[in-house]
Amino acid sequence: MFRPKIPTNPTPAGHLTPPVLVEPTAVVPSAQVPPPAPVAAASSRPTVQLTPGTALALVGGGGTAVVLVVGAVLVSLLLAVAITGASVAVCALVIRSLVHADAKRR
Repeated sequence: MFRPKIPTNPTPAGHLTPPVLVEPTAVVPSAQVPPPAPVAAASSRPTVQLTPGTALALVGGGGTAVVLVVGAVLVSLLLAVAITGASVAVCALVIRSLVHADAKRR
């Protein structure tokens, strides 16, 4: 019961091919030739030259983008706070109304 059962390997059926013998080949060392030096490819794109004016424009444009993103985030946070405050106020009015109606019945 506790002894492992070893599976028996059935004899292969069909056509068997004998193993192929691989003959070693001789390695002949050759003279070492240094690889050719890489040639820089000519770029078809024009080079960009930054002048102080264009650098200032890029920084100004980047600064404008940052200000716009930060402003959008702050406006969305302010809107979220306003919506949350309004919903809490409505909930407070409903609870107050329910408590007041319950006090009138007594």
